[in-house]
Amino acid sequence: MNGATAYLVAAAGCLIAVAGVVVAVLALRAGRRRTARAPGAPVRDPFRSTDDDADALRGDPRTLKPGDLVEIRHTSYGVRGTLRFSEGAWGWTEHLLDDAHGTRLWLSVEEDPDLELVLWTAVPETDVAPGPVELDFGGRRYRRDESGQARFTATGSTGLDPTGTVRYYDYVSADGSPLSFEAYGDSERWEVGTGERLHRAEVLIYPQATDGADDQATGRVG
Repeated sequence: MNGATAYLVAAAGCLIAVAGVVVAVLALRAGRRRTARAPGAPVRDPFRSTDDDADALRGDPRTLKPGDLVEIRHTSYGVRGTLRFSEGAWGWTEHLLDDAHGTRLWLSVEEDPDLELVLWTAVPETDVAPGPVELDFGGRRYRRDESGQARFTATGSTGLDPTGTVRYYDYVSADGSPLSFEAYGDSERWEVGTGERLHRAEVLIYPQATDGADDQATGRVG
């Protein structure tokens, strides 16, 4: 091989190497464009597919509304009314349920970020007031978890005005049992509820067709 031929071979090798680098860089940039999240697009929970499967089989608690039926631990309840709360960017929902025997309970639905379902039972009378960091109630010691004030909108038969405000204190015991205090509007009366956390598999939703009419009422149904 003479000198000219060797030079041409070396030059061609360099061009091929440079072309390979350019192709690799372009491929990398294209890959980044495919995986880049669009501005403002929500981040998808990597575990959401598991929830999607449960929702497809058992119904989505996030879509509950007045008139729907829900089965909890093999007991069927009708959804009488719904309260949707908002506090800044945070929100949650509470549904008033009753069964064939007239038992009334509340079901709260919240994502923080995982789906949390809590079945609440109202405590008729108590002289315990919220505020302290710790308090004793029903044989348990509870520690204050959070407190604040939120706005709500009501649909169906909740016993409240269509819109309003609520002050709340949430407590939790060492074993995870929740305790809630709520005062609606200007009321000085605290409504107290004890909660049981539900596993997703314990809740089965039966959506019902409705005509969109909501029965509004005043005075909270406890």
